[in-house]
Amino acid sequence: MKGFLFNRGIIITLKRSWIFLLIFSTLFFVPTLIDGKENSKKKVLVLFCGGTIVMEEKADGSLNVPDSKETAIEILKSIEPRLSSIAEYEIEFIANIDSTNITPKEWDKILFAIKNNYKKYDGFVITHGTDTMAYTASALSIAIKNLGKPIVLTGSQIPGYKIETDARRNLVNAFILAVMDVSGVFIVFDEKIILGSMATKASESKLDAFESVGGEDAGEIRADLKIKDWVKRRVKEEHDIEIEPGFEPDIFVYTLTPGCDPYDLEFLLQNNRIKGIIIRGYGTGNIPYTFENFFKKAKEKGLPVIVTTQCLHGKTIMSVYDVGKRFVELGAIEGGEQSLEILCVKLMWALKNSPDEVKEIINKKF
Repeated sequence: MKGFLFNRGIIITLKRSWIFLLIFSTLFFVPTLIDGKENSKKKVLVLFCGGTIVMEEKADGSLNVPDSKETAIEILKSIEPRLSSIAEYEIEFIANIDSTNITPKEWDKILFAIKNNYKKYDGFVITHGTDTMAYTASALSIAIKNLGKPIVLTGSQIPGYKIETDARRNLVNAFILAVMDVSGVFIVFDEKIILGSMATKASESKLDAFESVGGEDAGEIRADLKIKDWVKRRVKEEHDIEIEPGFEPDIFVYTLTPGCDPYDLEFLLQNNRIKGIIIRGYGTGNIPYTFENFFKKAKEKGLPVIVTTQCLHGKTIMSVYDVGKRFVELGAIEGGEQSLEILCVKLMWALKNSPDEVKEIINKKF
């Protein structure tokens, strides 16, 4: 009996020793591998572009970004001090502006920042004003090649300093998506995850500010983030991206209204600074017959004219009616089922990078 107890004591002691060794080795010797990196936590680079999320109320009651970029960045950090529990992060300053004032210069700056830091981080979060967020998302979707990580744009409809702000929720969810197993350019806002090339701003004040055009959302936000099966996954292997910056800003967008004078556009053809025109036609892309002379002149000049629909949902099918088909024969390029934001940016990028392939780029899915 004593021998049995002795042997059983040895067995219990050995078990305890193995358990201790297992815990010790897990804590101190077994690294947690994340995408091949010996690191316990992923790393995110925040590209700071200003926007409502950091705005303050001025003496006259209007909202604007703080005068000091340091103050603006501190406001962003204060929105949720626990973001580092999701990922280690650093902030790189791009601009401290109302997004109404953004230009292709800032798009190029963002592109170079992502390129220069691509291998150092697992994902990117861009804090941005909502007014032109979909344009910036479109620009990144087009100009970045071989993307294998998430780039997530977000912001808020209500300034971050207000108790009722939507900033915290959007920022936290953007961070979560930036470390998930996805790749691509996305907008995270309210309950939606939208592919950057399909986003449009649909409301100036609703917290659910953005919609997808030409397809479904990439995911939804509930108690956790639900990603659709068709969304591309993160590229695990070591890789790099290519960027193709440059956007021609001198384009013109014209909305048809009943009785509008086609000479307005014919006169515009005399302005050699204008490199391309987008016409927001009726219905499936229909144009009044009175615009025939303009299209003939634009074709002679070699100036691309894109026709899209004024309808938020739907697409141009210009062969359906004679008032559409006639203009395709005169050189109109159909915009299909795409947002105005992506069409503008496609045209801007094509004119700068591939001016002989405008039609192909307009029809290409990014």
